[in-house]
Amino acid sequence: MKVVLRSDVDGVGAAGSVVDVADGFARNHLIPRGLALRATGGTVTQVAALARARAARDLRERETAEGIAKQLVAEGVTIAARAGSGTHLYGSVTASEIAAAVTARTGADVDRRKLSLAAPIRTIGSHEVSAQLHPEVAFSFNVEVIALS
Repeated sequence: MKVVLRSDVDGVGAAGSVVDVADGFARNHLIPRGLALRATGGTVTQVAALARARAARDLRERETAEGIAKQLVAEGVTIAARAGSGTHLYGSVTASEIAAAVTARTGADVDRRKLSLAAPIRTIGSHEVSAQLHPEVAFSFNVEVIALS
């Protein structure tokens, strides 16, 4: 029986693919659990349309991430934080604060979970932050922490 997989199934295929499986496996396991749908002309056409839309959306997201990466690598981000005497900060600069600064700088909404810090930023100066805004777009950029006056 030909079925369209709704989610990844080990040993069978990936979500969105049309596969040929045993009738009993489809009727007793895949379809009742919502893992697959019977492959009819309409469902195959719908899956193809969804795949095209997913590819177009992925391309747009990658291009947006590359644009943000170019801007951040070239310019970096500056964050003002309260500091004590010397170079130590009161508290630390978090990934949320960096994400907010990136959003203010680029205009694109950046999730804090896409940023990774080697260690918490607790001093004034230049620090390197890694980001992966898309599975194919990973980069590092400079965060300059200055004392708040």
